[in-house]
Amino acid sequence: MNNEVAAGNTTSTLGHLALGLTLLAFGLGGTGVIDNVAAADAAGLATWVGGVTLFLVGLLALRAGDKGEGTAYAALGAFWFTWGSGAGGHASADAMGLFLLLWALLALTLTMASAGSGLFGQGVYGLLFVALLLLGIGALADNGGLGKAGGWVAAVAGLVAWYGATAAVAGWPTALRRTAGGSAPAAG
Repeated sequence: MNNEVAAGNTTSTLGHLALGLTLLAFGLGGTGVIDNVAAADAAGLATWVGGVTLFLVGLLALRAGDKGEGTAYAALGAFWFTWGSGAGGHASADAMGLFLLLWALLALTLTMASAGSGLFGQGVYGLLFVALLLLGIGALADNGGLGKAGGWVAAVAGLVAWYGATAAVAGWPTALRRTAGGSAPAAG
C-alpha cells in the first residue's frame, strides 16, 4: 500500500462523505436486511444530506472552478432532494422505475466523465449507475429481487465513497503501489 495519500480538497471530501452516507442508508434500506427499514426510510437523510449538502458542495466546487465535481455534486444533490421529497409518495412503480433509469443516465455520464480518477471517483459513480439501473428495471418489472440487488450495489457504493472521504481526512492509503512491471507487489 502506498502511504502517500492525496488528501483531496474540502469539497471532494465533504461530497464523498455526504454521498457515501446517503447511498449507504438508501442501499441498506433497499436490501431489506434490517427489519422494518425500507429505502423510503432514508428520505430525510437523502433530502438534507444527499440533496441539500451535495448541491451546496457542488456550487462551492463550481465557484472554485472545478467543473467536474461541481457538476457531479450539484446534479446528485438535485437527484437526492427530488427522490427524498417524493419517497413514499403516490407515484406508480412505472413512474419510479422511469425516474431511476433517467438518473442512471446521469450516473453513467459521471462514470464516463471521471475516467482516470480511480476507484473512489469512477468506482463510486459506476456502482451508482449499476444500482440505479437495477432498481429502475426492478421497479418497471415489479421484480423485488432486482430491487434488493440494486440496494446491495448502492450500499457498496456508499461504503466505497465513505472510505474514500474518511481516507482523505485520516490520511489512510487509497491506492495500491505498482511495481516496475505494472503488477501489485507481493504481500510480505
